[in-house]
This record gives sequence, structure tokens and C-alpha cells, in this order.
Amino acid sequence: MTISTSADMPLPKRLKLEVARRRTFAIISHPDAGKTTLTEKLLLYGGAIHLAGAVKARRAARHATSDWMELERARGISVTTSVMQFSYDDYCVNILDTPGHQDFSEDTYRTLAAADSAVMLIDAAKGVEPQTEKLFRVCRLRDLPIFTFVNKMDRQGREPLDLMDELETHLGMRSCPMNWPIFDGYRFVGVYERSTELVHLFEADEAHGASEIEERTAKYGTPECDALLTPAARARLAEDLELLDVAGDPFDLQRVRNGELTPLFFGSALTNFGVRPFLDEFLKAAPAPSAYPTEEGATVEATDTAFSGFVFKIQANMDQAHRDRIAFLRVCSGRFTKGMDARVPRLDKTIRLKNPSAFMARERSTIEEAFPGDIIGLYDPGLFRIGDTLTTGADVRFKGIPHFSPELFRRVMIADPLRRKQMYKGIEQLAEEGAIQMFSDWDSESPDIVGAVGTLQFDVLQSRLQIEYRVNARLETLPYQLCRWIVGPGFDPKKFQRGQGSSLARDRDGHPVLLLQNEWGIRWATEKNPDFKLLPVSPTVDHAGSLKG
Repeated sequence: MTISTSADMPLPKRLKLEVARRRTFAIISHPDAGKTTLTEKLLLYGGAIHLAGAVKARRAARHATSDWMELERARGISVTTSVMQFSYDDYCVNILDTPGHQDFSEDTYRTLAAADSAVMLIDAAKGVEPQTEKLFRVCRLRDLPIFTFVNKMDRQGREPLDLMDELETHLGMRSCPMNWPIFDGYRFVGVYERSTELVHLFEADEAHGASEIEERTAKYGTPECDALLTPAARARLAEDLELLDVAGDPFDLQRVRNGELTPLFFGSALTNFGVRPFLDEFLKAAPAPSAYPTEEGATVEATDTAFSGFVFKIQANMDQAHRDRIAFLRVCSGRFTKGMDARVPRLDKTIRLKNPSAFMARERSTIEEAFPGDIIGLYDPGLFRIGDTLTTGADVRFKGIPHFSPELFRRVMIADPLRRKQMYKGIEQLAEEGAIQMFSDWDSESPDIVGAVGTLQFDVLQSRLQIEYRVNARLETLPYQLCRWIVGPGFDPKKFQRGQGSSLARDRDGHPVLLLQNEWGIRWATEKNPDFKLLPVSPTVDHAGSLKG
């Protein structure tokens, strides 16, 4: 692939070429499937880093590039989405490394809104796991093409044909093996690439894949290939390839783009076996940025000359020395330029977009321009919210992800009342990032109730309050298990019947919310208040401030 563009080129022609070379994708998986390790190795082979880290024990000498938060480094997990951009073979690649832990699934849902495709990582020994299945369903709802990488082939695992069958029985997705693992006895030694009939054999090293590994290739069936494979490896590969003629579906790019067929790859992210062949084939088949749907029912084409984009993530204090706040924006159409003016329909105002950045996880560099598919960081003085649209053309609102009902609730307590202001500031900041949800009792203006999907979010809350705001917080368990947003005309808290065991609160926008202990409370409140709807997701707000269910 060879694409070259010039700033002197007419914008429509340049846009078309720049869009064609972009690949923006998210990596999804169940925890511990090796997602962050695969991300690290793609960066290694893309030339973005020269020595790969590993997400391992807290005493690991190196940490993964994508894990920048202190808690991530301490626990060896990913708890926030990281964005990384690099160039490879004339492609401009944007990777969104999402949290695998289910406690941070809402962050992952929002990130998938900014992706054009997804790489689904599966542990060769465990197959399709619950969180993988949940994220797969979200990708299907968004019509995202899904590419599957079966990881950890260097360890004892399930038979490849069994894994193919599980994809269909558990996920209802047919697969097309793009390569096939080569075994010498129980040892994983390489992959056979079906499109080229090339055999890729790899040499393990003592550095556990910290740098690129030696690779030997030969055409299958040639004397050169026979010399590379042992008789046992040659016999098993021949038998497997006969079975492949009747198993799996033929490659069909249109079915892949329609989300009906998943290209299937085998490899080991830890040892780097199969990583480069996967990257080469994936970039050829993955879609470039295309049209984005709007709330109004229309679409915005990537090649439209008017700039547009939406904020899918906000992150504060990535650089603690400067206490900054960054809004992550997905460019949807047109050309973004440093210092340009863009309109924010929600605010009904035009703002100047200064100091834009490209990312390599925590590290960032100033950019002069960006094109559809790119993820850029905008300095945010507190103006932006997740879901905001920016545009230089007609006002549009791209479809986004609302807040879902939390399942756990805590009241934040501190011993030192002099730190209360810092505590509220920290809670509000984390709520704006989408890390937790913030509520206050109806008769109180103190936003000291927090909601989350999982307990690990509360650990992040306490850790970041301590590190970033010097607040030692204690969390008091509240009895609620869900909440519902109350929508309807003429809401009167004195007349609204909420039932025993429930409580009335406000969310961070002042919307009335009912906190409940069980599903029975929802049915009771719905029957007693027929003029109101109880929504499991937050209502959207237009720029005039009116509620829409």
C-alpha cells in the first residue's frame, strides 16, 4: 500500500486518500486474555516502541505502555481506555486499548462508539468467556466488523477446531481461519498463512518477546518448507489443512464488513508468534472510516469537507504536574487543524480548539492536523462532556452511550472537614470522566453519593482521591442496587410516591433519580406514579436544557 498526500492537494482529494489509509479499532476481551500484551506487541511491530513491557506483577521492571495509571501499574490490570497512534506500512493506525474488567464495561461501551472495527481476543485454553460474549454483543449492536485473535497458543489449550465451533455455538458467528497454527508435538512453532500458502516459523528467545523475533518463511509444499518442518509437524499440518477444506467459511470481505463473518487468527502475543502476520492481514481487511449515524437519523460521511467529531472520553490528571484535563475526540469528517474554531451545539457556542494532541498512552505530542478516524486530545477547561459534538458545518449530534443504572452505591465520608471541597471536586471530576456516577440526596446539595457497576471502580475512586486530591476517603455502603431516572411533566417530590426502602436523589445534572433496593420497588413506583416514566438510562439533554426520554 502506497499513499502519499500533500497539503497543497485539493481538500476533497486529500480527504479521500487520508481516510483510505486510516484504521481505528478497539481490542476487546475477557480479563487476563492478554489484551494489553497484544497491544504492546502491535506497537512494537509498528515501530512505535523499541522494547515491549508486560502487564505482570507489581515488581515488573517494565510496565505496559498503555497502562499509565498508578493503580494499573500496581495491580497489573487495565482500568481505563488508552489511545495509541502509529504508522505502519503507510497505514495510520489508531488503537483503543479498553479495560477488560467488567467493572469498567461502560468505559469500553463508549470507546466502541469511536471504533470502526474490533479485535476480539480469546484465550486458547478458556475459549469464549462471559465478558468476551458481553462485549461481542455490543459490537454487533454497533455493526462493528470483528476480527478474532486466538492468543496463548504457546500454552496447552483447546483444539483450534473446537474453538471455531465455540464461536458459532456461543456467539452465532461463523469464522474464516486466515492462518492456522503449526505444532511440533505439543510445541507451537509457527503459523500457516492461507492466502499466500506461506509457512511462518518463529524462534523463541530468552527475552519473552520484548523485541521482534526471528522468522523464517517458505512456500508450503516446497523442498525449502519440508526442510524447515520436522516430519511430525509436516504430517499434522497436512492433516489439519485437509480438515480446513470442509471446516469454516471462505473469506468474504463483504460478510466481514457486515459483521456476519469473523476472520480468525492464531498466535501468541507473549512470544510474538504470529503477531506480524496478523497485523499485515488485519490492516488489509479492516475497514477505513466511513459514515457516522446521528441522533436525527441522518449520517455524516467521513469524506465530507466540513469538520465534525464527538467526545467519547474525558480524562483528568494524566499529567499530574499540570493538573490538566483532556477530552478525547474522534474525528468523524473533514480536516481538523490546530487553532480552528468549531461549534458545540449543546453549549450553543463556538470555541477555539488549541493545543491538540496525538497519544501514545500517557505520552502526547502536539499535532497540526488530523483526519477522520484519528483520535485527538483537546485541552478542556471544563467545557466538554462525553457525547458532545463539535462541527464546522450544520449542527449534528452523533449517537452516543448514555449512563446506565449503577448496581452498587456508596456514600463518601472523610474525617477532615477542611478537605471536603477537594473531595467534591474529585468526585465531580471522576463523574465527568464517566469513571463513577455522582448523586446527592434530594434535599441536599452535597454530591457525596457515588454509584458504580463494580467494586473495583470504588477502589479507583479512593486511589485517585488520595493521589490526585490528597483526600483520604471512607466509603459507607448504601442498601440500593439500582436507580431509575424520573421523566415526566410537573415533577413534584412531595407528591411522587417512592415506596418503602427507596430514596429520592438528584444526578449531577439535577435530574430526579429514584434509588431502589430491588425490582419490586420499580414496579410499585411505576404503578403509583402513572404520569412518569422510570428510565434505566439517563435522559438526554438538548442544548436548551429540556428533557427527552
